[in-house]
Amino acid sequence: MAQVLGAYLRHLEIERNLSAHTVRAYRADIASMLEHAARLGLTDVGDLDLSVLRSWLAKQKTTGKSRTTMARRATAVRVFTAWLVREKLAEKDAGAALVSPKLPRSLPPVLRQDEAAAALEGRSRGARREYADTADATGTQATAAQWAVQLRDDAMLELLYATGMRVGELCALDPRDLDFHRHVVRVFGKGRKERSIPFGQPAADALHGWLAEGRPVLATEASGDAIFLGVRGRRIDQRAVRQVVHDRMRQVPGAPAIGPHGLRHSAATHLLEGGADLRSVQEVLGHASLATTQLYTHVSTERLRAAYRQAHPRA
Repeated sequence: MAQVLGAYLRHLEIERNLSAHTVRAYRADIASMLEHAARLGLTDVGDLDLSVLRSWLAKQKTTGKSRTTMARRATAVRVFTAWLVREKLAEKDAGAALVSPKLPRSLPPVLRQDEAAAALEGRSRGARREYADTADATGTQATAAQWAVQLRDDAMLELLYATGMRVGELCALDPRDLDFHRHVVRVFGKGRKERSIPFGQPAADALHGWLAEGRPVLATEASGDAIFLGVRGRRIDQRAVRQVVHDRMRQVPGAPAIGPHGLRHSAATHLLEGGADLRSVQEVLGHASLATTQLYTHVSTERLRAAYRQAHPRA
């Protein structure tokens, strides 16, 4: 079974071209299920049946796993058992009838448009004046680095909100992915699927400022072609971007505590509120299914209802 698991992971990495993070999640889920099967006396993946899979899920519940985790693991197992049949390692798809726990349909927190504007106001412009006034012979280098970080943060936030891209897509950007003439950025989403997303003039201005005046301050030999850099000059990682977004949101009175994915939700919601059709928003976000994008119509409807209840005298 260990050999089969190894072959499956290679299939995910090479044939399906999934990210390392996704492959690690599949590895943990399938390994957990196979260990459970082994404790029940199974030695061959071809012997997996629905009762084994159901008992494994039941075990997850007794150990306190959330419904979300159980649903994800059930999905992972269904994909795995379908692959076993395609590879002729099992005669029947044991996971085909495995039902995931039902999840409550929760609406993601999003910014109001005025909150988004407040979060994106150019902090780097004021920071440049402040640092220029306080710089001295011994502090010039540190001052320049602080200002560069402000330029970077402004550019990242503008681009995240302008495009609705995922944080991993932002971190992976190289200069060849930006087309300033057409105002589009090329990203590689889940499964390395390529798409082009438009961005507006505010994002273009912030990017120009960062690339021309900020990035050279932080760049080192280890920077490579990365557009966005950490304070040590290497390609910025996702945790650093999340921290930047959380820090900026805390500076906006009343704004929800969101991260980069919250900016993605906000971008999609504001596009729909502005009249964009659902299919176009699906293309921007890179959703494989339109059903995923439809969640944002519920977000917009709830916001409309809230505004109606607050404003209409007979609500």
